[in-house]
Amino acid sequence: MKNGWKTKSLGEVCSFLNRGISPRYLESGGICVLNQKCIRDHRVSYEPSRRHDAQAKKVGSERLIHAGDVLVNSTGTGTLGRVAQLREAPPEPTTVDSHVTIVRPTPGKFYPEFFGYMLVVIEDAIKEAGEGCGGQTELARSALAEKFSVHYPESLPEQQRIVGILDEAFEGIAIATANAEKNLRNARALFESHLESVFTQRGEGWDRVTLETLLERGWIESHLDGNHGSDYPRKDEFISEGVPYISANCLDDERVDMTRAKYLSPSRAALLRKGIAKDNDVLFAHNATVGPVAILHTDEEKVILGTSLTYYRCNPKHILPEYLAHYMRSFGFKSQYLQVMKQSTRNQVPITKQREFFHVIPPLDEQKEIVGALDGLFENGQRLESIYQQTLAALDELKQSLLHQAFSGKL
Repeated sequence: MKNGWKTKSLGEVCSFLNRGISPRYLESGGICVLNQKCIRDHRVSYEPSRRHDAQAKKVGSERLIHAGDVLVNSTGTGTLGRVAQLREAPPEPTTVDSHVTIVRPTPGKFYPEFFGYMLVVIEDAIKEAGEGCGGQTELARSALAEKFSVHYPESLPEQQRIVGILDEAFEGIAIATANAEKNLRNARALFESHLESVFTQRGEGWDRVTLETLLERGWIESHLDGNHGSDYPRKDEFISEGVPYISANCLDDERVDMTRAKYLSPSRAALLRKGIAKDNDVLFAHNATVGPVAILHTDEEKVILGTSLTYYRCNPKHILPEYLAHYMRSFGFKSQYLQVMKQSTRNQVPITKQREFFHVIPPLDEQKEIVGALDGLFENGQRLESIYQQTLAALDELKQSLLHQAFSGKL
């Protein structure tokens, strides 16, 4: 560590480090109380906040947050560890709930914004430190105070100098990130716009029929999900190689990512009688993560679907899998399953409901033309998406590199 720098536990450099309150909620009045939803992307948002009845339950002055405090999400998988600093005083008296920890620096020890960056540096380590059982992950106050070391120069002017460099660099990165995200949205919107124009300007001889009708005609040969009931494989039955078993998380960017597959032994796989997908089946994620569509391309004799996937097996004399996949990405199809999801608290589209959905089916020759046109656009869109995603990843890596250099005394 560079001369003039200190290493301490986080608790040693804080005047207050503790969870917030268990609120008595009000619809209006009272004081503002922040929750975990308010802490995201190193920023504090007051929009998801709620109101606390401070008359029914007093809030100690130490739990009223102010400029310079860092807030740390301290419970929940996926939320635990997120940090954000209040660079400005709250617009009104504000506290946090018991799922958030207030981390307040010792007065005079830190340039305020330096303390915020110091917590961002250890954010990933905090995220990994949660413990618990029964599905609830928590970060104990003592662990946050004692387990994490922080590095800082004793000189306040040096801290201020580092903050100036990071602020300027991060402002530039934020602009570049916003531009890349806008370009990513535009690339997706361009393809979706063309997709809509194809399916809304239907030609002569186009059918609009339900999936149930397509099954009766034999144009869709089979339509089944991976609902294995009591035969659902246990966690300890998955092995390192064997018969692939895939779930919705394997559908990535409209393709099937087999590197995410699990595997069952041939004997265990043989006990499963439904949800057995084959090459060229169109897969639809209908549970938990609803919406992704992809065509399964595989040399495997069979691929077993988990409960979150449904396969559509096309009769290629009537429906091309590539055409069906494009149609199922269109708003005309999406609007149908979104309407079903509005009517339920569960994030799923049952197979029985899927059979009520309408599909727009043109003659086979026109399907081929549509696929030829859309495939080129789709591949170009995916290429652009890949470029923008790589740009976003590189910008994030740049941020991490700058933070590492700053807190290693190399800036």
